[in-house]
Amino acid sequence: MKNQWVTSLRGKVFVKMEGRLIERVINQLLRSNISIWNVKRAGTETITFYLALEDVHNFRRAVRSSECKVTFLRGQGGPFLLKRAIKNSGFLLGALSFFIIVILLSNMVWGIQIKGATPETEHNIRKELTSMGVTTGKLQFSIPDVESIQRELSSRMDNITWVGVELRGTTFHFQVVEKNAPEPVESTGLQHIIAKKKAIIVEMFVEEGDPQVKVNDYVKKGQLLVSGVIGNEKKPKGVPAKAKIMGETWYKTAVELPLKTDFVVFSGNEKRKHYIEIGSLRIPIWGFGNPEYKESVTEEMEKPVKFLKWQLPIAYIDQSMKEKEHVERSYTKEQAVQEAKKLAKRNLASTLPDDAEIIGEKILQEKVENGKVKVNLHFKVVENIAEGQPIIQGD
Repeated sequence: MKNQWVTSLRGKVFVKMEGRLIERVINQLLRSNISIWNVKRAGTETITFYLALEDVHNFRRAVRSSECKVTFLRGQGGPFLLKRAIKNSGFLLGALSFFIIVILLSNMVWGIQIKGATPETEHNIRKELTSMGVTTGKLQFSIPDVESIQRELSSRMDNITWVGVELRGTTFHFQVVEKNAPEPVESTGLQHIIAKKKAIIVEMFVEEGDPQVKVNDYVKKGQLLVSGVIGNEKKPKGVPAKAKIMGETWYKTAVELPLKTDFVVFSGNEKRKHYIEIGSLRIPIWGFGNPEYKESVTEEMEKPVKFLKWQLPIAYIDQSMKEKEHVERSYTKEQAVQEAKKLAKRNLASTLPDDAEIIGEKILQEKVENGKVKVNLHFKVVENIAEGQPIIQGD
């Protein structure tokens, strides 16, 4: 008897045979190398059995001379299933189309909700999202992942402190924390204004209080700049002194910069591949072959496929292979000194208040040692040196 699985795949026929001398016919089939199985009696002169579809022609020829009546009851297996599928192709195509449409709709963006933002900020966020390709009606496969959206949105929006991004079903949820606009400083009580560091006064704007210094004066740290006591000696009056005192201050910094640096850069060449992943099986759908890069970095973005609210064991994979190169950067001493000055200036600017300004720089010392240029610099900065000091009774 032939392998049942293979026979079922190729097709089999359920046969009923009626007549006398059935045993003689069966022996004739065996001599003709025609296999039958599951032979059962359905009466004194009737049997049923299964026959391989590929043996039907030989079977007809073998029983033609017998006096038995043969009835083919039904066909089973691959060819018959295919025939029925073709017959019902309209229904199958409709079911397949419905399944595909539901999957597409389940993986589209149908809503964008923004919480915690003012109407103006929300409008600006929606504009930025549109420019990033995050809009309703787009497939989630063509949209950056949540981490990329969060990172890009944070870098583009200057008036938000933090933004949380979450994709729930077909809706993006954004939770925004805006930067609070600086509110007018409320006085906590009577106070003087003193210098928080040594400086030369270059500009003064006193809202309230009695100025004790003037422009071009040199002041030390802790020196009284604006008194919070006004009036005469007989009737002094304490007030919360307010002032903006811009002073020229000084900073010293040291920077080291190697004359030769090895680092990795991307050449700009990129190969993209797209896959459908089903369980552990990855099927390529676009971008075949491997690029001839000596060195590369591979990044993958995985987008799970959903059916309604359920996540299927299927995912869309967008793979990017970027060529990288090792580059050696060399500076002369003069070039290294200039780069060191820029680096020191950037580092200093990052630590200063927003209203501070670097107005001058001077190299105090420069030397080359162990393949590095070492530079000591002196910077002139104009910044607000005013600091409040509470007035204690008895002052």
